[in-house]
Amino acid sequence: MSGLANMTDAPHTLRRLSRAEAGQKRLDHRRRWFLSIPALAIITALSLVPMLIVLVFSFLEKDTYGGVVWNFSTAAWVEVFAQRDIFDGTLKLADAHFSIFWRSIKLSMITTALTLAIGVPIAYFIATRSRKARNIWLFAITIPFWTSLLIRTIAIMEIIRKDGILNATLQKVGVIDAPVQFLFSDFAIGLGMTYVYLPLMVLPVYASVERLDFNLLEACYDLYASRWTAFRRVVLPLIKPGVIAGSILVFVPSLGDYVTPRILGGGGNLMIGNLIELQFGQGRNWPLGAALSLTLMLMIVGILFYYASVTGKEESDNG
Repeated sequence: MSGLANMTDAPHTLRRLSRAEAGQKRLDHRRRWFLSIPALAIITALSLVPMLIVLVFSFLEKDTYGGVVWNFSTAAWVEVFAQRDIFDGTLKLADAHFSIFWRSIKLSMITTALTLAIGVPIAYFIATRSRKARNIWLFAITIPFWTSLLIRTIAIMEIIRKDGILNATLQKVGVIDAPVQFLFSDFAIGLGMTYVYLPLMVLPVYASVERLDFNLLEACYDLYASRWTAFRRVVLPLIKPGVIAGSILVFVPSLGDYVTPRILGGGGNLMIGNLIELQFGQGRNWPLGAALSLTLMLMIVGILFYYASVTGKEESDNG
């Protein structure tokens, strides 16, 4: 009889246990949300609220001496892509804005390609050293982060100016007869951004190379594959996540860079960041500056969504 009673009470006991487990899970869930409140508050205050202010400003009228007039207007968004003729008031494409957009995208792509071409061999070299030497090389890679971006950019300017180290060296070896104006050009901007953002490419690629099974390379060589074939067919696919992550880390900040184009490009080689600063400063057109800022943000978000969709598709295809 006692055994029969225990069998009868068993379902009730299981239900009580399941309810207790469910209650504990709900309590843990509430506790996690409660602990995340400070982080969510900081994100809201420092990110979402300023973004909301910029969004509101982009739909207002500009004031004569800066600031905004609290009247709804879409003129700023029209000015991003079109400009009005001062004589007849007709709209035409904003060629200057499109030129700046194209220069920004082009230089960001060039910077990404150069940092990739330089960063992958550096990351591979570091990953194939001993543990002690690896730490020393990684320490050397991170040293530029200890210095202000402004100082690093000015250092590049001192190297490539007319009487700088680069021109002096080229004249000494007989490559050029007179100093070349490297400064205040797209070349100077690309060189400066490549130097500034190179560590952001090296570190994620190194993280991928370090996890690489080098026995696979030995197998490739045993099958008479050349070094280039082994790199292209084995190494590159395996370090692809690091390459993609490094490319994003370089492309996104270089697209909105302000300091490097301002110093090395002068006033005639603007990028999107410089155009935005110009509207909030000398241009005194805050709504247009806000609209340009959101346009830049939408471009970056589109790139990140594309990356997420491509990587998600590859992961699903690979099972």
